[in-house]
Amino acid sequence: MLSESKTEIKTNETVDENKDRFVVRLKFVKVGNLQYISHLDLQRTFNRVIKRSGIPVWYTKGFNPHMKLVFSSPLSIGSESICEYLDLSMQGVISCEEIMERLNRELTDELRIKEAYIPERKFADIAFADYSCEIFTEGADEELAKKIEKLFSTSPLNMIKSTKAGEKEIDIIPLVKKLTARFDDEKGTVVIAARLSATQTNFLNPEMLITAMKQKLSILSGDPSVEWYRILREELLDEKEKHFE
Repeated sequence: MLSESKTEIKTNETVDENKDRFVVRLKFVKVGNLQYISHLDLQRTFNRVIKRSGIPVWYTKGFNPHMKLVFSSPLSIGSESICEYLDLSMQGVISCEEIMERLNRELTDELRIKEAYIPERKFADIAFADYSCEIFTEGADEELAKKIEKLFSTSPLNMIKSTKAGEKEIDIIPLVKKLTARFDDEKGTVVIAARLSATQTNFLNPEMLITAMKQKLSILSGDPSVEWYRILREELLDEKEKHFE
């Protein structure tokens, strides 16, 4: 439950850009079919939802006024998450509970606000991300789980990473803080728990783990209608590996 100090923001009756502007942090889930929408589509979706909700969002000044949306660590297409964050600039008098309630009226279970509060930390404090990955592939067993753990604990594991400056080869092992794998006999899947670097300068996309397993272990290379995997981001953490919020 949010504390009273975090949920009610009081401002002067006369709206002033400097005095009345404040930031609300939204924690939301993006799961199910919405894992396939791009980050640009996500931005467009929130723009439409925010406008329909009627909350007093702050707009930039000038010839092309627009609302300011700042998202946390990027999430690749095809990955789900229960811990996405969005900082939204507001202006006026409204509680965080009402912001969340109004937005959720316009959203679905697959894209839904879990929390709304006044942030005390910057996204730059994010250092790691926890992921769970479930893999269903031919020949999945406990031995494969052991091979996966060994693969991601043996340096170097050189992979091609795309950057703004172009593609470059890097050893991804230093970006894997920890990783465990186990075989789920009941489901017939290998379940991976991974803590990966998620800083602004050293971000490891979990899809690169899948690519490495395809290349080095020759899995997930058969019929895509039969073999599959699921990636879920579960938590973001700071440099001390404490929960980020």
